Amino acid sequence: MATLVLTAVGTAVGGPLGGALGALVGGQIDGAIFGSGSREGQRLQELSVTTSSYGTPVPRHFGTMRAAGSIIWATDLVESSEETGGKGQPSVTTYSYSTSFAVALASRPIASVERIWADGNLLRGAAGDLKVGGTFRLHTGEGDQLPDPLIAADLGAQCPAFRGLAYCVFEDLQLGDFGNRIPALTFEIVADDGAVRLQSLIGREPGETIALRALPDLEGYSDTGGPLQSTLDAIDQIYPLACDARGRALAIFNAHPSGNPIAELPEPAADTGGESFGSASGRTRQRRADSLQVPSGLRYYDVERDFQTGLQRAGGRAIPGRNRILQFPGALKADKARKLADDAAMRAGWSQDRMAYRIAELDPSLGPGQVVSLRNRPGKWRIESWEWRENGLELELLRLPYLRGSGLAADAGTALSPRDVVPGPTILHAFELPWDGISAPDQPSIHAAASSATTGWTGATLYAERSGSLVPIGGTGTKRCVTGELVSPLAASRALFIDRQASVEVQLASSDIVLTSASPEDVANGANRAVVGEEIIQFCDAHELGDGRWRLAGLLRGRGGTEHIALGGVPAGASFVLLDRKPIALDPVEVGNSETIAAIGLADTEEVIAPIIARGRTRKPLTPVHGRSRTTANGGCELSWRRRARGSWMWQGTVEVPMRETVERYEVGVGDSTRPIRSWETLAPFFSIDAATLDQLRADHAGAPVWVRQVGDYDRSEPLLLTMID
Repeated sequence: MATLVLTAVGTAVGGPLGGALGALVGGQIDGAIFGSGSREGQRLQELSVTTSSYGTPVPRHFGTMRAAGSIIWATDLVESSEETGGKGQPSVTTYSYSTSFAVALASRPIASVERIWADGNLLRGAAGDLKVGGTFRLHTGEGDQLPDPLIAADLGAQCPAFRGLAYCVFEDLQLGDFGNRIPALTFEIVADDGAVRLQSLIGREPGETIALRALPDLEGYSDTGGPLQSTLDAIDQIYPLACDARGRALAIFNAHPSGNPIAELPEPAADTGGESFGSASGRTRQRRADSLQVPSGLRYYDVERDFQTGLQRAGGRAIPGRNRILQFPGALKADKARKLADDAAMRAGWSQDRMAYRIAELDPSLGPGQVVSLRNRPGKWRIESWEWRENGLELELLRLPYLRGSGLAADAGTALSPRDVVPGPTILHAFELPWDGISAPDQPSIHAAASSATTGWTGATLYAERSGSLVPIGGTGTKRCVTGELVSPLAASRALFIDRQASVEVQLASSDIVLTSASPEDVANGANRAVVGEEIIQFCDAHELGDGRWRLAGLLRGRGGTEHIALGGVPAGASFVLLDRKPIALDPVEVGNSETIAAIGLADTEEVIAPIIARGRTRKPLTPVHGRSRTTANGGCELSWRRRARGSWMWQGTVEVPMRETVERYEVGVGDSTRPIRSWETLAPFFSIDAATLDQLRADHAGAPVWVRQVGDYDRSEPLLLTMID
């Protein structure tokens, strides 16, 4: 029988691989004689998950594939705890868990690992960034790779290097997002840079076999082990194979080439003995119509759907009744898979058209698997087998179909792929705000504004610096604050009215953040407040200039008692933070006496330090207003002013604001407010300097300022200039 002949020849010339390919070719004849010729190659599997079962085979991967792995080493869970809270506050302890483990990926060397999925979500992005805390290391499986240092520290001298095995190590992987367990992992494995090669799949040296068959459009393939025959069967379903064992090496080539036939067979020879087929004509033709052997679709790994399984129907539509679906463990794009499904269905349909053909002699250049033409017969025919007999050479020919030159458009379907956004470094600002009139008046109102230039930022842990060490005080959450810096300086202002003429340009930390305009009424109700340097402003108009730059106009300066900052202006480069409820109010007990806070996020290589701007501002009284000076009839000076109170962001000229201090008290001084020449205290918002004292001041300190500041329970206000000694 042909199978026996071809297997023997293949084994003699090409070794076991040649035998497998001989059986692959000759098996079609056996199928015609003994039964169905259908074959089952390696099956396509849904994306499996990481396992740690003993004896689980580690696949070989080619091209780019998404696959699970086998855990080959792991540590116990490591528990970490952080305690927050302080005096007067309940103590809260939070626990987190991490572990270290190694995962075997491929039983042959690979080039790299790109994305990693954990429980279906991205654990590692295309840029190589881990979405949770931990460290990732890859060992590509080369023959000279060294043991992983972490595994070696655990196993000692018995630690294997796993040479020839590609594996990765996760060190201190944080498990909080995965229910404090090792998640189900799948990996995007780049085994080869370029197309999948049949020679690599066969795994033999070119001296033994020469794989001339290209595998176009195949972007990845997973060989889960088993006989070589099953691998070749799987490939042959989609990329038909033929072999030639006549040379020193077994040649494997395309069984359905696109070119012209290499030769035309001579006229068939008659059988004068009448004991074989086609005695007079020398040929006989057979057409078996078996629709069950025609595949109706192809299941594969879809590259455009993150290597999830896809299905393309031959002809683009489902066929009622029983269907044969080809299972192909390869990675393809949808349109390429559609064309391969159409071609496979067409080949299967035309494979029913066979011919037994007898010739007197065989051209030495011809052999099984090669394509020929027949005189007065259309189409191309492939030589499936031959057999030597006394009356000639009997060939079995298979009619090849006319395949489309290019495939039709196909849809991969919708894939709910997780977003892959690279987390950026943390941007941190810290400041103390004036009292809001609602919270405790004796506690500092300290806020942290954390942000990032990218939308992939996942938040950070905040710390207070105490005695040279960092103490955790909570987290930022994932919402980014609106932060940036001044591009142009903010000119000095008396901060009395909305300045319609003034404007300032701000560069935001991220171009995807948007500022909005507000009406004067909304601004009066507190809209569009921002901390600029140490000054608090509000703005009515926000005009986008592009690339995250904005022009702010309609400015209301010196808000919340920061008029003294507005008088000096704010330089370019000063920080900008929008007070839109996103800055986080910190517990003053946890912050304590710290002058700085720190943040550490996923993408931060070291802690991000931010000084607390305007420390002590919350408990500082506001500067009095409406200062007046009047010369009395006896030559003295009468001073008066109007007080303000903490917590009053707005003041009415006709309404007395509530008192926020235990005692109403003021300091009146002459000269430098930090080192006054002369000072007095008063319990009322007015004070008189008699004529004799005033004359002495004129004689000794002409031109010195006279000022007043409110004395509160915790601090003193900035001074208000009342007059000058003339």
